[in-house]
Amino acid sequence: MRVAVEPLERLVAKTFLRAGCPEDEASRIAHYLVKANLTGHDSHGVIRVPRYLAWLREGRVYPGRHAEIVLETPVLAVVEGHHGFGQTIGPEACALGCRKAKDQGLALIALRRSGHLGRIGDFAELAIEEGLVSLHFVNAYNSLLVAPFGARERRFSTNPICIGVPTGDDRPFVLDFATSLVAEGKCLVAHQGGQPIPPDALVGPDGRLTGDTRVLYGPAQEGAYPDPRKGPGAMRAFGEHKGSGLALACELLAGALTGSGINADPDGPFHNGMLSLYIAPEALAQERGSFLSEVRRFLAWIRSAAPIDPKAGVLVPGDKERMTAAERRAHGIPLSPQTWEAILDAARAVGLSSSEIDAILG
Repeated sequence: MRVAVEPLERLVAKTFLRAGCPEDEASRIAHYLVKANLTGHDSHGVIRVPRYLAWLREGRVYPGRHAEIVLETPVLAVVEGHHGFGQTIGPEACALGCRKAKDQGLALIALRRSGHLGRIGDFAELAIEEGLVSLHFVNAYNSLLVAPFGARERRFSTNPICIGVPTGDDRPFVLDFATSLVAEGKCLVAHQGGQPIPPDALVGPDGRLTGDTRVLYGPAQEGAYPDPRKGPGAMRAFGEHKGSGLALACELLAGALTGSGINADPDGPFHNGMLSLYIAPEALAQERGSFLSEVRRFLAWIRSAAPIDPKAGVLVPGDKERMTAAERRAHGIPLSPQTWEAILDAARAVGLSSSEIDAILG
């Protein structure tokens, strides 16, 4: 089934407002979750509404909290998230980094203990709007999901990395990927009847590779939201030792270096740490126009390579997301029946009546 973008965003915003979030925060959560679906990152989209609400009820994330600067110099800051919603904390930390980079040419932001930050590409895009290059390394504390290379036991989370480069046009370079073979949310989508994951994305307790999501979530339980902590197996890193090495780097940079915490005997609720670097191209003795011209020239050369599939063409990071967003704005966001029912159940659980939901959806 497909749901139109604006009504879906209104419903999610109203749900979080009823759940106790300030109105502006509820709108931000809805905006960023729906935007993730728009760009094809369904793993970080509205499928997470029930999980966010469960975390809110359990005291694992708190509404209305803002980023606190606990250490600051002209070029760096350590930012405490206090387990506030990542859709508030993340943009605030990003805005601070952008301001410092525009003033000093360079900025480093160490964000610790934020609620789930969602799609990290959002922060690269915020920096691109300011004309800045950015790099982001993320870990997830108390979220053991991924086995390191050669193992069948969990030691990492999905630990994303993101790099954004402005181009001066409407096709910036945004590389945003989990260091696991697939994002956990993609496993959740598959578990709830959506597109299946690759047959080697998971590893069972016996060391066999599989695409059966019960290895991650355990057997389905009536009325229970899937919990990736319940399964006996693990997710796998992409690219064998390469993805595993990058996941480890995220733990060291986003977990240990920021002070957000590493996933060795974690104690306390889930949170994200993020180490972000922001760079003003003109600070590197380059004229802004010449840098952007070089970027566009090289990306055009990449796209001009003879394609294997003429219909698909050659894409650079960011192209697929833009194409998906255009298609979904026109035709609606695809959701499995299970995901849609879970969202409606979540809205009802916070007190929205069927007539209110109908009015919101039009």
